[in-house]
Amino acid sequence: MASSKNYTEVLIGGKVFTLSGFESEEYLQKVSTYLNHKIEECSSSDGYRKQSSETRSILLALNIADDYFKAKKQGGTLESDIETKDKEMYDLKHELISVQIKLENAEKAMDKLKEENKELQMKIVQLETEIKNNRKK
Repeated sequence: MASSKNYTEVLIGGKVFTLSGFESEEYLQKVSTYLNHKIEECSSSDGYRKQSSETRSILLALNIADDYFKAKKQGGTLESDIETKDKEMYDLKHELISVQIKLENAEKAMDKLKEENKELQMKIVQLETEIKNNRKK
């Protein structure tokens, strides 16, 4: 958002308006384009065109409010989805850490067993050597 007020001329419903705001000129143009689209969308209905100017304005406002509430609902749904995904990711990270700890412990246990196996193999060789020596005597 800019720190100074912007002014821009826009065409809405065939009339030129000067809009001002702290938003960028591109944003103000985008808003006017949206409004023109809604006016065109409503005007394509015969029933809308037959209404008084006041009724048309109310119907246009209702259509815009409908878009707003649908977008707000979708935004809420997306936020909820993000929260769910964040929780799932948090749970998965903790599960990963738990599995990594188990793996490290298993590797340590395996290393310990390998060392014990090596010592036992050496003991077997030593005992076999002693047996051979005792047989020779």
